[in-house]
Amino acid sequence: MTQEIKSVITRSRDTLLADVLGVIALMVMLFVGLALPGLI
Repeated sequence: MTQEIKSVITRSRDTLLADVLGVIALMVMLFVGLALPGLI
């Protein structure tokens, strides 16, 4: 199992950073969207 995870990470190293940045952007939008009604 860990060998499979390591091989997936090494094969997709180019897109891994873009995927992580996308997840962070989605989380920021989620938290902003949930906090927005409380600010208005």
